[in-house]
Amino acid sequence: MATTDLTQTDTPPFDAGWFASASAGLDEAGASLLQRAVAWVREPLAGLNASTGEPLAEHSASVVRILAELGTDAETRASALITVLPADKPDGPAGTRQDPLRKAFGSEVVSLVQGTRALLRLGQLTGQAADSAASGTDQKEMQRKMLLAMAADLRIVLMRLASRLQSLRWYAWAKVPCPVDFARETMELYTPLANRLGIWQVKWEMEDLAFRFLEPDTYKAIARQLEEKRVEREAFIRAAVERLEHELAGAGVPAQVTGRPKHIYSIWNKMRNKGVEFSQLFDLRALRVIVDDERACYAVLALAHSLWTPVSDEFDDYISRPKPNGYRSLHTVVSDAQGRTFEIQIRTHEMHQFAEYGMAAHWRYKEAGPRGGQVAAAGRYDQKIAWMRQLLAWDKDGAGQDQADDRDRGGGGDRAAPEPSERIYVMTPQARVIELPAGATPVDFAYYLHTDLGHRCRGARVDGHMVPLLTRLATGQTVEIIAAKSGGPSRDWLNPQLGFLASPRSRAKVRAWFNAIELQQRIAQGQTLVEKELQRLGKTAINMEQLAQQLDFAKADDLYVAVAKEEFSLRQIDYLLGAGKGRQAEPAHPDDVAAETLSRTYASRVDSVDKTGKSGVLVVGVDSLLTQLARCCRPAPPDPIVGFVTRGRGVSIHRHDCASYAALAARHPERLIEVDWGDTGEALYPVDISIHAQERVNLLRDLSEVFAKLRLNVISINTHSRRSLAHMVFTIEVKSGEQISRALAGLNELPGVSASRH
Repeated sequence: MATTDLTQTDTPPFDAGWFASASAGLDEAGASLLQRAVAWVREPLAGLNASTGEPLAEHSASVVRILAELGTDAETRASALITVLPADKPDGPAGTRQDPLRKAFGSEVVSLVQGTRALLRLGQLTGQAADSAASGTDQKEMQRKMLLAMAADLRIVLMRLASRLQSLRWYAWAKVPCPVDFARETMELYTPLANRLGIWQVKWEMEDLAFRFLEPDTYKAIARQLEEKRVEREAFIRAAVERLEHELAGAGVPAQVTGRPKHIYSIWNKMRNKGVEFSQLFDLRALRVIVDDERACYAVLALAHSLWTPVSDEFDDYISRPKPNGYRSLHTVVSDAQGRTFEIQIRTHEMHQFAEYGMAAHWRYKEAGPRGGQVAAAGRYDQKIAWMRQLLAWDKDGAGQDQADDRDRGGGGDRAAPEPSERIYVMTPQARVIELPAGATPVDFAYYLHTDLGHRCRGARVDGHMVPLLTRLATGQTVEIIAAKSGGPSRDWLNPQLGFLASPRSRAKVRAWFNAIELQQRIAQGQTLVEKELQRLGKTAINMEQLAQQLDFAKADDLYVAVAKEEFSLRQIDYLLGAGKGRQAEPAHPDDVAAETLSRTYASRVDSVDKTGKSGVLVVGVDSLLTQLARCCRPAPPDPIVGFVTRGRGVSIHRHDCASYAALAARHPERLIEVDWGDTGEALYPVDISIHAQERVNLLRDLSEVFAKLRLNVISINTHSRRSLAHMVFTIEVKSGEQISRALAGLNELPGVSASRH
């Protein structure tokens, strides 16, 4: 496929010469199928133009020629002709419809036609997008993924690439101004697709043509510089080719030696990314050597290095270490006696086919059968398809990548990815593409857009039609949410048997909503109980926040929750306020006597130290005093700890850096007491671990695995999220600070996770 082949003719688009090239490589049955497709579309396409202005018949004929050069099968070429029939035209002559199409060409062609038309509708929707976010880099990445995901048969993607390439060729040939958006979409959507599929010929030509329309002055300047040196460069290459061919013939190594073409966009990209001038590019002169087998590749390399001086650090062996996308070749740079450098690529015929046409080289025939043709084992074909499907999770094309170098060296490195069936891609009415787990429903979609929208979701339209909320969405659909002005989710959404939610992220948001409701209910319940107790004591004018702090709670709501959960006795309020007949003149509780004793002991610096309480805390000068670990900071050995003498609840043990303790100490410095850890034995201490992370699939599973590997018991989890950021608090039981350190280290090793002591 020549990158400068922009010629058009005035001959009929479906003449004998065209058919000979369009049916190249097909057997008799395939050629017959293509001939029937020509007869099917010849009359309906007459006189019609594409949206670009190009006659549809000429466009479809040229697309089939491109697909023939890519080695596609007869069904793909026939489908490319039929697909261009406009929606208001019947699928065939004499008013025939869909069923006759299936009867005439079979279900495979119908499936390809329907899939391609679905992608055309997707292109129209994204082209009309009014949402500014839809034009961002992330959205272009989503659209590329969506395009591949919609193409259950990736021959559909090949047809779209061929159609886009032909449109660009027509703009160049007809000298019709190409819309900037059309050229930019080519660069952002179609050339990355061609690159990931390894169809370098299509990628290079689309890049050059789109660059020609986007940066005409720069394109012409580089083209002019290439032309100025063309005679000198061609003479140099011709001499190098003749010398290498002579030496190879003498060594008995059959080989094809040619000059390798350079592409204007790749030259400009390399100049831009490497910050070099045109004259500093050493690989404007390049040779390509194609041999029969791998052994000959290395023989040619040794011979080339004996003829010319190899340039250090400019050798790459992609045969022994292929690129992750399958590209294989030897690359070396050498210089002649005058110091002129040039590149040599060495590969076998099979490697060359893959390098030029990528996965398209394997599309010739899906199966062996009565139709004959080339035989491809089903297992190998399926492996190729599985490999291609992994392209759905390619990495984003970074702005800083050297795409020219990427092209010269066989493309980017695709990493293994989750099965594409695990993800779907749907759109908002503004054509913003949303990625969701397979099986996702409109409720999942609503929660992805905004938590509040998910809570208020009451209905949905999919492609303009009302659907139940438990409908499973499919890639390519447009989803619109119908929401109430206020309200919350249904508890039914949490029932996995009903199937309202497929996303763990959505379920977490629904649970968080109900947890918040339950918390408010507990606060209200506890507040009612506390107020009733205060009414009984005749103390209704008390400041509740101060009362909570006197009882060692950070705020009143914490007191209410503890009362509602029966974790705190109302009798302690009675003791604190000195209620009861005849109690005002004396301490309210024996523990108050202990508190006074503690304060006096602390002041006199008694040196004796005794173990007290089940917590293993040592309290200066007092034996068997009631102690408790503060819930606000959850201390655990060997944290530096401090004590605060409460009224009615003994000594509260805090971490030295606890903010609540600092506030209490400022108000009541006389009630502070020194404490230290005793022999804790096998005692377990609850500790809160705070985690901030980007929401993603399997996040909770990964976090849980860290605790499981360390054999740490998780006793509670509290989560909430906002704007794709998750905040979780895990309460775990530990014996020592070493276990806490190991847990934090393991959590912080997870990608995108930041963990710290709460």
